[in-house]
Amino acid sequence: MTDANAQPLYDTYARADLRFERGEGMWLITESGDRYLDFAAGIAVNSLGHAHPHLVETLKSQAEKLWHVSNIYEIPGQKRLGQRLVDSTFADKAFFTNSGAEALECAIKTARRYHYVNGNPQRFRIITFEGAFHGRTLATIAAGGQLKYLEGFGPKVEGFDQVAFGDEEALKSAIGPETGAILIEPIQGEGGVRPVPDEELRALRKLCDEHGLLLILDEVQTGMGRTGKLFAHEWSGIKPDIMAVAKGIGGGFPLGVCLATAEAAKGMTAGVHGTTYGGNPLAMAVGNAVLDVILEEGFLDNVRHIALFMKQGLASISDRYPEAISEVRGRGLLIGLKCAVPNTAMVQALRDEHLLTVGAGDNVIRLLPPLVATEADAREALTRIEAAAERLSGTARLKSA
Repeated sequence: MTDANAQPLYDTYARADLRFERGEGMWLITESGDRYLDFAAGIAVNSLGHAHPHLVETLKSQAEKLWHVSNIYEIPGQKRLGQRLVDSTFADKAFFTNSGAEALECAIKTARRYHYVNGNPQRFRIITFEGAFHGRTLATIAAGGQLKYLEGFGPKVEGFDQVAFGDEEALKSAIGPETGAILIEPIQGEGGVRPVPDEELRALRKLCDEHGLLLILDEVQTGMGRTGKLFAHEWSGIKPDIMAVAKGIGGGFPLGVCLATAEAAKGMTAGVHGTTYGGNPLAMAVGNAVLDVILEEGFLDNVRHIALFMKQGLASISDRYPEAISEVRGRGLLIGLKCAVPNTAMVQALRDEHLLTVGAGDNVIRLLPPLVATEADAREALTRIEAAAERLSGTARLKSA
């Protein structure tokens, strides 16, 4: 017998008591008309904000033509978006998915198949880093290695070896005859907005070349302009062999892609991998529309400008309210505030100021505004952050008195 008070949804989310009816650019509006400045962007997904005119018109136009046909047939939008991504990156090949986790699954399978077709099927193990987050599938929670995501789901998927973040000696020691690849986020988002220094990424590239390993980058959160370049690894000057991308690439529409060099993808031949929905005409139309905007001249310059404006303002707030904010981290518009109070308290204090943010590990909150943010938007956010920091600092001082 069904409990009359039972909820129909899985109890997997501790949701905030907010229901949004519509969005306008940087703002979300509740059913009752309250406006919230959105510096969460659906966890770095709504790269062009809410109801962006070009995305809306593109989606409406495509919806009137064709939604889904499956990958049994040619999908022109796939070839167009794939070619544009190849032309703009290190890659030669693209495989479209519906999500970041699926893009990572494809990346993992691509790496394993590469060694298999090279006659080294034993080289299936992938080195990952403590604090990483790569998704919620059985393979990607094993890759991330965090106990809170692994608990209760049976034996951990074999083939992943975690090493401490930033520990070069542990990394070198972990490489063995079964190692086939290294997987890393250029900036750990979920793990606390912890950037990998450019010199370390260059050292990883060199290490992979020396040992015949593939370098896989998880740019699901850091890609598509989030750090001020199209992809975060470009700051270091390196090129990966395989890269997973999602979130911002669809601007809010479910879309991911695994990008790879022709050499790394040579094992991914007909029939070895697939997807029903991935690369559907709706997703491809929106993905191409997002790229239209992000690749416009000056767009990434503005991201870098707003990021610097935000960082300077946040540094000032942190200096004046160290009882609330102890450190400002990140790159571009992937910004982390290390909190001196519980980060849950900071998220709530900012929500009380009608500013939306996202929590992360290491007692950090993430600021992930849409990439179309202006100085006026940044100034408004800083005003609200300062108000929350001042209030939390006052509470902290009273407790310590």
